[in-house]
Amino acid sequence: MQQILAITWQNLKSIPARAGTSLVAVVGVAGVVVVLVAVLSMARGFEATMASGTSADNVVVLRSGSSSELDSGFSGDQSRLITQSPYLDLASAEVYVIVDLPKLSTGTDANVPMRGVGADASEIRTQFRIIEGRMFEPGRREIIAGAGATGQFAGLQLGHTLQFGTEQWELVGIFESGGAADSELWADASVLQGAYRRGNSHSVIYARLGNIDDFQAFSDELTTNPQLSVRVERESDYFAEQSKALTTFISVVGYGIAVLMALGALFGALNTMYTAVSERAREIATLRAIGFQPLAIVVSVMTEAMLLASTGGVIGAGLAWLLFNGFTVSTLSFTSFTQVVFAFVVTPDLMLQGIVIAMLIGLIGGLAPALRAARAPMVAGLRA
Repeated sequence: MQQILAITWQNLKSIPARAGTSLVAVVGVAGVVVVLVAVLSMARGFEATMASGTSADNVVVLRSGSSSELDSGFSGDQSRLITQSPYLDLASAEVYVIVDLPKLSTGTDANVPMRGVGADASEIRTQFRIIEGRMFEPGRREIIAGAGATGQFAGLQLGHTLQFGTEQWELVGIFESGGAADSELWADASVLQGAYRRGNSHSVIYARLGNIDDFQAFSDELTTNPQLSVRVERESDYFAEQSKALTTFISVVGYGIAVLMALGALFGALNTMYTAVSERAREIATLRAIGFQPLAIVVSVMTEAMLLASTGGVIGAGLAWLLFNGFTVSTLSFTSFTQVVFAFVVTPDLMLQGIVIAMLIGLIGGLAPALRAARAPMVAGLRA
């Protein structure tokens, strides 16, 4: 142990003399961690946005076989059967359409969800609140916009008039709901039906159960009714399902990019440690000649590699948090084909994951040079 401590301390003191090559390893590892944590924080942020604002006693009713609100639909009579269930306290039969709005960042058109809602919609969304302006008036061509949408798409300022369907709409309010609805525009359902010639049909039913334990009874009531063909889900389960495809895709891409970059960083670490061992060949040979064990040399080289890699990992994790945590973007949902506005979320576990990967790079990158240093012939080292 004394040998290990002595030679390791000597190694660490010599790092400033090899600052150039050491910096290559640190920067390479930091780059891997920044990219990995940033990409995974995108998936984490999207998932958190979809789950936020949901309530355990809220349910979503869609047509059987539909994958999202976009391809779901009910007739007026079917909507009434669902919303009049004795198991429900609140219900909102809603219309879901897509409108085009240019992105503020690129100017290109994007698919923005527009939702026609019933009178109970704002109460069902437990975190809903108007932050600017006012709520639209039923029966009038007025809309309110989610706070996330106003920050990503053009033309969403209070008092502006927009053309959607066959009607012109005045934007009278901006709201927050704490979830995916922040990416949407809301209007009165009956007015939106007329603008898009939907008759008396609806896309989806959002509702609140009178008792959280009544979910199965409510589901059985609807699914066994021969007049209906529906699937009933808890709101939290529905939005978790909606986010699954994109978060899985982002995670796979993130890890794939990280692996490719990690290979580059690994070669950088190998080069750094081989250079360090080569420059200290005579010193290492001398230490072995006076009695230092090969194990002490291996541990000292590995410690240096791990220190450089972990330094890069900490720097990379910190930069990812500073640059990306809370950074707001919008992306296309794979299920609804509409834009969802969300913020990157750099969590402590993602930062720790990045640092662990950095240390793995250091472990692998330092092992071969360490073994080479311990096995090098003493005579050749003394002549170096």
